[in-house]
Amino acid sequence: MSDPQVGFVTMAGPRATGQAPDIGIGMLGYAFMGKAHVNALKKIPYMMYPPVAIPRLVAIAGRKEDAVKEAARRYGFDKSYTDWHQLINDPGVQVFDNCAPNNVHLEPNIAAAQAGKQIISEKPLGRNAEECKQMWDAVKKAGVKHQVAFNYRFVPAVRLVKELIRQGKLGRIYHFRATYLQEWIADPDFGMVWRLDASVAGSGTIGDLGSHIIDLARYLIGEPKSVIARTETFIPERKGETGKMEKVTVDDAFQAIVEYENGAVGTLEASRFCPGRKNYNTFEINAEHGSIRFNLEALNELEVFWKHGAVDKDTMGFTKVLVSESYHPFWSNWWPQGHFIGWEHTFVHELNHFLDAVVNNKPVTPDGPDFEDGYKNAVICDAILASARDRKQVDINY
Repeated sequence: MSDPQVGFVTMAGPRATGQAPDIGIGMLGYAFMGKAHVNALKKIPYMMYPPVAIPRLVAIAGRKEDAVKEAARRYGFDKSYTDWHQLINDPGVQVFDNCAPNNVHLEPNIAAAQAGKQIISEKPLGRNAEECKQMWDAVKKAGVKHQVAFNYRFVPAVRLVKELIRQGKLGRIYHFRATYLQEWIADPDFGMVWRLDASVAGSGTIGDLGSHIIDLARYLIGEPKSVIARTETFIPERKGETGKMEKVTVDDAFQAIVEYENGAVGTLEASRFCPGRKNYNTFEINAEHGSIRFNLEALNELEVFWKHGAVDKDTMGFTKVLVSESYHPFWSNWWPQGHFIGWEHTFVHELNHFLDAVVNNKPVTPDGPDFEDGYKNAVICDAILASARDRKQVDINY
């Protein structure tokens, strides 16, 4: 039978038998993010136990017929399409999972909303704030659930930081510094890819890496008031698939000084030109009662300093905290303490959160980012680009 409020098809008598309902997944895109999402969807029924829903891999779509058919076989989808319209119109699809490049978010997400599908979309939500606003308007009008896949909100250590802030244990927050550094395009001989083309990606490092730390800043600290920024494109041309040189039309790196509504100040920095940095997503919070530092490359750990918490003043300093106890966020579903989880597990938490919101009609926010968050994130990304272009401070206005 069909529930018109949340738009999924339940199994016969799931509530009476105690079984979780099936929920049909339709996925657009099958590469890096598609693999991460499928891995998570398959783990949910037996790791997030008892499951809120059993994801059923109904259909997957992509541009190239041979590649999308192979993806369907590899991942276990029942069907494959080369036209995303067919995917959205498939009656077996209740959740539309958009893992496609940034230029294939706007039209499919709006069409999915109009078709009554629940939507989780990879980040950044759109290539700019205008696109994101259109998608946000569409899901509001359709009344469907919607989430943006900012998966780092679902790292247990990050969620623990949020809980400490909610409880007031840090007191007034003074500083938030975040960096996201990678190395993968630092080689001048690295060829042209879609992430270096503004018509596809929207922006470069700002949307790819910067959107993550912007989301963490909003989630942990609050709304920004203004930004002053600088961007740089270090290698202006790259060799394309045909062998001809093509213009790079996005930023390779950015730095921004941020003023927050609550009086905190901070910096945001991202670059894909940092040899030795693989996936170095870090932040540090300095506050009234102490400081906390997180590094994604050691995602099961936090470095914590409490001003009045030291037993011996001669040994005061940061303490490494292993976030792996059963009472820490998300850990009740995993392993005994000290048996670590990794990057891929953030997607399990993220997608399970969304399915719970869909099946049980719960709000996605505040812990999950919805399309409003995706829109506000894009406003900030656009403001950083505008500040760097015009060499001036830009106020944040939603």
